[in-house]
Amino acid sequence: MDVKETVLAILEDLTGQDVSDQLDMDLYEDGLLDSMATVQMLVEIDGQLGITVPVSEYERSEWGTPQQIINQITALQS
Repeated sequence: MDVKETVLAILEDLTGQDVSDQLDMDLYEDGLLDSMATVQMLVEIDGQLGITVPVSEYERSEWGTPQQIINQITALQS
């Protein structure tokens, strides 16, 4: 499973919505992610992809959309 599919699956599990066709949707503005869901998302990313995202590196403005999350994870992977 690639990063995009994994991130979209995690987001669907957390939000109950398929956001695969809305990659530029602001998950915070639309109320799909809050601080608790963010922590759960980061735990899932670590568990499923083996990528630890330091909380100090997490800027909501850079992680607000599905596409931004995919981009950030891809950057951390390399």
